[in-house]
Amino acid sequence: MSPRILDRLQAAVIEGNVKRAKRITEQIVDQEIPSTKAVGTLMRAMKIVGDRYERKEFFLVEVASSASAMRESFKVLEPHLEVTPASMKGKIVIGSLKGNIQNLGKDIVAATLRSANLQVVDLGVDVAPEEFVRQAIQEEAKIIAVSISMEETLPFLKDLVKALRKENLRDQIRIVIGGNAVSENVRKEYGLDAYAVDARDCLEKVKALLA
Repeated sequence: MSPRILDRLQAAVIEGNVKRAKRITEQIVDQEIPSTKAVGTLMRAMKIVGDRYERKEFFLVEVASSASAMRESFKVLEPHLEVTPASMKGKIVIGSLKGNIQNLGKDIVAATLRSANLQVVDLGVDVAPEEFVRQAIQEEAKIIAVSISMEETLPFLKDLVKALRKENLRDQIRIVIGGNAVSENVRKEYGLDAYAVDARDCLEKVKALLA
């Protein structure tokens, strides 16, 4: 039954039906379907919405409705996230890079990291490279996690690396990237430490870097 109900959740989010998405998510929790599967469904749904927006099949109003449906669904799932607690300690600062105002993926990653008992400082959206570094120093963070949904903002990654080098911290603070606009090739191009496909992958990459 789980694949079918997950398909229904995906459809509800794409349609932007907030009440239906929330109701289906509650059924998923009641049926004890792993919350990670539902979170994956939410991310796939928003990827479809993003693709339709790029093809001009969706307008901002549809994207906003889908985002609202996803947010309400995730509120139901968040207390039930099942991840393996991290055995190591380390603080992470996370945010959407300057020019990026999408926060849904970032919020899911932050919640997943916190559910593994990691300390997470969420800087929000549209965060300047220098602010990432300033907050990382202030919080004594070991990792900067950057969410990027717009390709045109990629050059700011160069400024982030430059700001860390200016403080002589490039070897001490690691950088993890994720989001629709980045890939393993982007990680290599900018000389970063890790690229995460999704929230669960980000947790595994963070654990590896902290170890």
